[in-house]
Amino acid sequence: MSEASLWVLRGFDRHLDLWVAQFQPDQDLINQVTAWVLSRFEDPFQGVRREQGFDNLWWGHVPLSLRDETVVVCSYFVYERERTVTCNSIVPLSLPT
Repeated sequence: MSEASLWVLRGFDRHLDLWVAQFQPDQDLINQVTAWVLSRFEDPFQGVRREQGFDNLWWGHVPLSLRDETVVVCSYFVYERERTVTCNSIVPLSLPT
């Protein structure tokens, strides 16, 4: 894939830092979530869904991020014309009981 076809990621580094500082996940989970975030460079639509009622808002859980009945969820805005992906949040979400 050429560099020209990659997407520009914005705000993910800040949200990753906030998630790590607040929830103190183990290093394996940090690596897994970071790798998933980096995969957004190539295809921000892979494995996520559009949130109805919000322009350009997409969200999904990070595969294999389940720990202690929580899964890591990320939401972001995709601006196709500018080829940018702007992070909205990275947080753990409890599974329904």
